[in-house]
Amino acid sequence: MAEEQDQEDKTEEPTLRRLEKAREEGQALRSADATTAAVTLGVMTSIYVFGSWFGGKLTTLFKGALVFDSSFQGQAGVLVARFAQVISEAFLYLIPLFLVAIILVVGTASGIGGLVFSLKAAAPKASKINPLKGFARIFGLKALVELVKALLKFALVATVAGIFLYFTMDDFFYFGWVDTAGAIGGSLELVFLGAAITCLALLIIAAIDIPYQRFEFIKNLKMSKKDVKDELKDMEGQPEVRQQIRRKQRELAEQRMLEDVPKADVVITNPQHFAVALVYDMNSQSAPRVLAKGQDFMALRIKEKARESGVEIFEAPPLARALYFSVDIGFCIPEALFQAVAQVIAYVYGLKGRGTGSAQSQRPKLRIPKEMEFDAMGKNHRFLK
Repeated sequence: MAEEQDQEDKTEEPTLRRLEKAREEGQALRSADATTAAVTLGVMTSIYVFGSWFGGKLTTLFKGALVFDSSFQGQAGVLVARFAQVISEAFLYLIPLFLVAIILVVGTASGIGGLVFSLKAAAPKASKINPLKGFARIFGLKALVELVKALLKFALVATVAGIFLYFTMDDFFYFGWVDTAGAIGGSLELVFLGAAITCLALLIIAAIDIPYQRFEFIKNLKMSKKDVKDELKDMEGQPEVRQQIRRKQRELAEQRMLEDVPKADVVITNPQHFAVALVYDMNSQSAPRVLAKGQDFMALRIKEKARESGVEIFEAPPLARALYFSVDIGFCIPEALFQAVAQVIAYVYGLKGRGTGSAQSQRPKLRIPKEMEFDAMGKNHRFLK
């Protein structure tokens, strides 16, 4: 009951970390029916294509093995050695079929759930030898479902085989009246036809089993809301995850900042190392406000965005540094920079032919207060002296 209640609480889809942890423990999506279908189909196809080669080699081998002379009489050791030699040579001829089967097993596993190599899966666990849990696995709901699946698969394959035999029984009886070569050839054709139909039934079973196994796999890995929260807290405590979160937050902030650049009245630059975008609405703002600012690469992106949007770019290195180091994004400029910024905005308004008063046709000469003079490292000149 406790396990059922615990399973009911697990309503959340497994996270990527949960899936990775499952793989580390050797858990992966698998379908035994898909593997069986692939191996059966592959081996039967190989026998059908290369059957004449296999048949010729094995026929020659066993013909030679069945030739005896008087020297073998009373030589039991020689007979055993001869038998062992024949078996080993026959095994060598069958190695290609074994390789096909191995490749198909690995390929099917890789295609469905990927290859997983984990020592944790092979490590001994107390739960594996716990008799109570063993009985639960044998008589539990999962065991019952597997039993029903096995019976349905057997019924399907048996039905297909029975229908095939029903329609081909007369052919098998007919082979009793023909010569040996014709009987063997005809029988092999019917056997391969029956195998092909059986493979088709196995493929149908595999097509049903793969989605079911995927459903069961995800269901067993589902998490409760508490598990998700605990995992998130654990991941946030890891330095690399914190760095990733901060990087993502910075990227989102920079993206939002760039989206605001077209709203600016002017972008003041250094001209390459700093860029600050300002907006001023005399009806709603008491002072110009910083919409975006950036240094080096971000400064270049702000300038590029400004050019694309038709925003005026004004080169004023001392003012750009003063704004960059003294004002955060979204805040109004300090009173000490009112005069310099007002001159720049008036000049820009004059270029655009808007605003009131006479337009300034020449670039203004800006005066930056000593307390607002910064170098490229952000050091205030007033304290350097």
